[in-house]
Amino acid sequence: MDNPPIAPDTAQVLKHNRTLLHRHMATRLTLAVALFAVPYVAHLVGYDAAMPAFAVPGGFLVLIFLLLRLRHGSRLKVCEKVLRTYPLEYRTRVSKKSSEWKYLGDVYTVRLSVRGQHGAPSLRAVNASTVRGWPKGAEEGGAWFAGDPAFGGVMIVPGSNAMLFVQPTPWAKYEQERAQAGPQRAALAEQAGIFRLLEREPNIMVGG
Repeated sequence: MDNPPIAPDTAQVLKHNRTLLHRHMATRLTLAVALFAVPYVAHLVGYDAAMPAFAVPGGFLVLIFLLLRLRHGSRLKVCEKVLRTYPLEYRTRVSKKSSEWKYLGDVYTVRLSVRGQHGAPSLRAVNASTVRGWPKGAEEGGAWFAGDPAFGGVMIVPGSNAMLFVQPTPWAKYEQERAQAGPQRAALAEQAGIFRLLEREPNIMVGG
């Protein structure tokens, strides 16, 4: 793609992802309430077996995982700060190297590069709204990037409003570049909330 597409409206992108986050919250809360109501409804209809009581722990699990994802997985606030701090720049190529299922959402390793240039850092990417799944069409063209490759930033897929928060991976590999960044770069990263690693995947043991 030689000519970049029209730059996205960042306010619209943020609104779209905020709507997805709120929809996710509403769906999980509705499910939790339904599970909590199962024993009561079963009692009303005269079903007194113990089986409906098992729905209550299920409701608690839904709430716990929702709280974990909201606390550790949502990156909307920092994305908004990044988009206020840095201009959007077009990267002509998006390469997805790997993906992992995590409690906070699907985590991808990507590279955002410009044709003819080498040395693009590997970036750890997570959907800003906690929605799972790789954005449709993300590898068919380029993407818009706002941020500093040594600290992180935001990736927006053209035409879809899909937004991912990204930071270098492994973080330590770019420690020297961050240390040598001038005061202006460091100040911008601090202002955008990406001066430090924002890895927040909770350490949860499931089962024995």
